[in-house]
Amino acid sequence: MSIDMYLPGLPAIAAEFGAETSAAQFTLASFFIGLALGQAIHGPLADRFGRKPPLYAGLALYVAASIGCALAANLTTLIVLRFLQALGGCAGIVIARAIVRDCCDAHASARVFSLLMLIMGLAPILAPFIGGWILWFAGWRAIFAVLALFGLGCLFAVWRYLQETLPADTVGSASIGAALRVYGDLLRDRHFIGYVLTGGLAHAGMFAYITGSPHVFIEVYGVSAQNFGWLFGLNALGLIASSQINRHLLARHSPDAILRRANRATVLLGLGLLAVAVSGWGGLPMLLIPLFGYSISLGFTGPNATANALAHQGMRAGSASALLGALQFGIAALSSTLVGLAGGSSALPMAAVIAGCGLLAYLTHRALVSPWLVDSKSHQGKENL
Repeated sequence: MSIDMYLPGLPAIAAEFGAETSAAQFTLASFFIGLALGQAIHGPLADRFGRKPPLYAGLALYVAASIGCALAANLTTLIVLRFLQALGGCAGIVIARAIVRDCCDAHASARVFSLLMLIMGLAPILAPFIGGWILWFAGWRAIFAVLALFGLGCLFAVWRYLQETLPADTVGSASIGAALRVYGDLLRDRHFIGYVLTGGLAHAGMFAYITGSPHVFIEVYGVSAQNFGWLFGLNALGLIASSQINRHLLARHSPDAILRRANRATVLLGLGLLAVAVSGWGGLPMLLIPLFGYSISLGFTGPNATANALAHQGMRAGSASALLGALQFGIAALSSTLVGLAGGSSALPMAAVIAGCGLLAYLTHRALVSPWLVDSKSHQGKENL
């Protein structure tokens, strides 16, 4: 909701502050940076104090920052407040993943993450559409006021309905040194890093799309702010559908087998999108086809990469989930920044970043994960002998 609801208002924000749309896009980049850094903080806290206390603190910060965004006097202030908004709101992302890991094994986790994508996928469908109408009736500042109310609703739901899932006898440490040692161990884990980077790079392409699409759809192709929500929601609908197909495929296939095939599709669709953007052939309709396909592929990439990354993390699941989120949203911030810096009057910058992300995700999986799988099978065979 925080990322997608205000997207139709990016041109209006730029106009009010007398800036280019590419400058307003840095409100997205700062948000992604906040998501990355915040998760590195919330993860160790969730392992030490339980899953719910960091949620309370994070959502309270989110609400306060959302109110500040609604009252921002200039673009720089809005960029800073978007960073703080993400710093608080990302508690929900990292702790939700840790809760799934508390309750499920690797295979079951992949199915639950697919179900979560169904729920989370509703936001990209509804948020731009709702944001476009709020923009039309009350202006872009009202969008952040609505987000503040949404944060209050989440805060109430956590207090009233969410159960604590961290075992009461679990003892952790919130010290900086302990957190850094855990992160160091995770960074040396090729299995963990391979899956994190594979999923993160693929999804960075989606964040390049999120950053570039308001400019491309509204300013390059002349789509209205209200109709922008329909186009954006179409891709989210594809993501939802594929994530649910993934749930059913997991009954017969391993998460990694599905992930390998999804990576190949991501490369082909990214390169196809780049070809359309370079040639200009077919206009907006032809551009939407590979964009839709890329979104579909992420419904298979995200749940399976996340489940495999967290499968063997045990009691450090909170920290592992935090590092996973920090690395993935750090990559997302980079892809978003590249799109903003490139600017331009065509879809080429957005398409080039998406294609690059898809290709790098495929190569990372081949370089880091595939050798690990071979080594694991060989080791298991020796144990059986």
